[in-house]
Amino acid sequence: MLRDPLLLCALLILGFALNNSRPARAQVISLKEALNLPKPPADHRIPYGDDRNQFGDLRLPSGDGPFPVVIVIHGGCYQAKYDLTLLSSFCADLTAAGVATWDLEYRRVGNEGGGWPGTFEDIARGSDHLRVVAQSYPIDLTRVVAVGHSAGGHFVAWLAARSRLPKDSVLYSEDPIPLLGVVPLAGVMDSRADLKGGVCEKVTPKLLGGLPPQVPDHYDQTSPIELLPIGVPIRSIIGDQDGPVLIDMVKRYDEKARAAGDDSKLSIVEGAGHFELTTPGSFAWGLVKETVLSLLEPK
Repeated sequence: MLRDPLLLCALLILGFALNNSRPARAQVISLKEALNLPKPPADHRIPYGDDRNQFGDLRLPSGDGPFPVVIVIHGGCYQAKYDLTLLSSFCADLTAAGVATWDLEYRRVGNEGGGWPGTFEDIARGSDHLRVVAQSYPIDLTRVVAVGHSAGGHFVAWLAARSRLPKDSVLYSEDPIPLLGVVPLAGVMDSRADLKGGVCEKVTPKLLGGLPPQVPDHYDQTSPIELLPIGVPIRSIIGDQDGPVLIDMVKRYDEKARAAGDDSKLSIVEGAGHFELTTPGSFAWGLVKETVLSLLEPK
């Protein structure tokens, strides 16, 4: 025990100074701030269906190409009130780094035709439509990855798993566009777990047409954790300040993917919440961009 009061006082002052010299953790980016990010326009808006929500925004880098392509799928808890402009800045920054981006819109809960099975049909059809896009624009279909945020993270993992769907499924695709990898950002990777206080627990039954006891096959055919292994690299990223249920399901998905033999890696970003991952210039953005671009590098 310290008996010298002067020494004890000096140590207390030193400890106070050290604690107060540490930079304060920045407040996490809010939904409102994410919605207010700049929304640079795309180079081309291209429909893949007749509905007004069936289109993609294509952005192309400078140069002749052909360019590798990143399919980008926005989140928003599957709801119609959030659209693809959530990730306009995200796409523009990736395009500036030398890749084409295909920012996909789709029918959501609240849109006519949204939910089961329309939303998933749109995700599949819109992604496969890149084959048509490649007939008019200089994109390289041998170098395609998919990245999605939150609900979009769910969709990109599901895209890569379509070959595992039963052939009698309404969602089965005979020849899905091949992906070099997927990057779920704070992805909703377990639809059943999301019903227990997760991110989109109140919307998930509307998306899938009911609760698991009512439509178990809908959950089996769409929940990412039910469809492992997917056979392509998975690079999940989430912030440690995100919701605990979401963090837990992302961890469990990564563990199950690796156990199933997938090349899966999980990065947990200290101090990041839900939207740092999609905000260019944030302290998490470098990791996100590097991860996406690394999947497109020649092997």
